[in-house]
Amino acid sequence: MGDDPVDAALEEAVVRVIETMREKLGERLTVDDMARAAMFSKFHFSRVFQRITGLSPGRFLSAMRLQEAKRLLLTTSLSITEITYLVGYSSVGTFSTRFKEAVGLSPTEYRRLDGFTSEIPRDRRRRGPDVPSATVAGHVRPPDSGSVGPVFVGLFPDWIPQGSPVSCTVLRTPGPYELDRVPPGTWHVLAHAMPPGLERMTDPGEEPLIVGANGPITIRSGTGLRRADLRLRPMRVLDPPVLMALYDVRVEALDG
Repeated sequence: MGDDPVDAALEEAVVRVIETMREKLGERLTVDDMARAAMFSKFHFSRVFQRITGLSPGRFLSAMRLQEAKRLLLTTSLSITEITYLVGYSSVGTFSTRFKEAVGLSPTEYRRLDGFTSEIPRDRRRRGPDVPSATVAGHVRPPDSGSVGPVFVGLFPDWIPQGSPVSCTVLRTPGPYELDRVPPGTWHVLAHAMPPGLERMTDPGEEPLIVGANGPITIRSGTGLRRADLRLRPMRVLDPPVLMALYDVRVEALDG
């Protein structure tokens, strides 16, 4: 997208909305408000936003709020309650629950551990002894310019890297990967990395993330092996935030 003038205009409209979201994270922002920022009808806006970003406007806004919460937890001494209201939540309990579901740590743990986690829990709810599983494998190709450090590759139910992947791995460098024990379903292969030496950056709003994606891919009973290659590229405004806490996992994978 972007070469076609119509697509470029649609992307510009969605970027305007994302910038509006960023400016008003603590305010009540409705789909009507977003559609007005894009200068589209409400129905047309929702369809365009989903097509370009992979997420509904509401889910994208929720992800941006949690990403801002991550940044505030690591770069300020604000209390959890203060952060809750700054990022648009009216209940500390609701905020804490959604934060842990998306990031993998509670807000308190995330701050105490400086944004690091020692493990990535897999989502095993869809697995069972009698559930057939497949392997998703492919090649992660480096970006067109620049180098990258360790690469996280995970399998998720949609376009946003949050919660627990059904399968994941950490590569030392871009190259072949394999995700095993993948249950039937529709999945997205999502990868991200950072330039070498920046793997332990602790400001989730400033890190120069490099991302890649392939999907949706459908796994059925008897699939066996499914190939899905990815090309890494610099993260764009239109990409959903990476919400998982992953920093220590990369470093520990290398140390191990």
